[in-house]
Amino acid sequence: MNNRIVVFALTALSLFSSCGSKENEPEPEIPVVTPQTPFKTLNYLYSISGSKTVSGIHNREPNATPARWTEEMNTVAGKYPGLWSGDFLFQADNINNRQIMVNEAWNQWKKGAIINIMWHACNPALSQPCGWDSNGVLSELTDAQWTELITDGTPLNAKWKAMMDEVSVHLQFLEDKGVEVLWRPLHEMNQGNFWWGGRPGANGTRRLYQITHDYMTKTKGLTNLIWVWDVQDFSTLENDLVNYNPGEGYWDIAALDFYDGSGFSQGKYNAMVKAAKGKPIAIGECERLPTVEELTYQPKWTFYMGWSELVFERNTAAEMKALQNSSKVITLDEMPGW
Repeated sequence: MNNRIVVFALTALSLFSSCGSKENEPEPEIPVVTPQTPFKTLNYLYSISGSKTVSGIHNREPNATPARWTEEMNTVAGKYPGLWSGDFLFQADNINNRQIMVNEAWNQWKKGAIINIMWHACNPALSQPCGWDSNGVLSELTDAQWTELITDGTPLNAKWKAMMDEVSVHLQFLEDKGVEVLWRPLHEMNQGNFWWGGRPGANGTRRLYQITHDYMTKTKGLTNLIWVWDVQDFSTLENDLVNYNPGEGYWDIAALDFYDGSGFSQGKYNAMVKAAKGKPIAIGECERLPTVEELTYQPKWTFYMGWSELVFERNTAAEMKALQNSSKVITLDEMPGW
């Protein structure tokens, strides 16, 4: 979003010293996992891991125009990306237009795109709708409120489940249409600026992720969700991949968001490969797109998702066109269809 939190020089330097010190280390040896999943999308990502990467872009608000940035990429680069992404969002008009967004997800699925949906959710301890501010997405919970949130049967826990009920209606709509969804709730779990993030350990953010997973899959019975566990590229990445991991049974894809300014370092890539243990990895968000050379040296990124308008601010038209036309990158016209 326009106000994405970007970590500048100090973080970049500290990351260089931690992950950057492993720049020349070979990629860790991880056994190949043969896909045996019920998802066509996930099996496809397994099949391309190590060879090709699906191009993608997010479509940020408004939900009234949920293909704006997908169309812009086609206009600039001459090809549609293979992954479309939308957001349930948090403002009144965007909440009211969630059905428009999922209608577009269905439309993109029929075209052969991979569908990614995320949710910048309001704080259940405050009000909904909300804003991108300290009373909304960027608000905080006290430790007591957090304990209440993750405790079954409490008012805050019930409020979160009621909010999940609201988005589950739309996810059920997509399931009924046969649409598989890369579902990325509570993204950037190690990002302390979001009300849900920045709480490591067993009873921290990963516990809320587990509650969310179990409620949506077991209570709501949703069977079309491919769970994406997502963190940001802070200097603490290697530790964060341990402290924020909800458990292998809770996620299907491990994604990393790139905003710290140091780019697609080999250290970050190696850390993700190690943490994924054979499962697909992905570039969950980025403003600066990877180069063909970077994808050649880091071949297990199964997709990248550029962040809406930031992509067009940080990359030239020539760079975007070259990437979209590379043999390493899969665009919509090259997708197998569902």
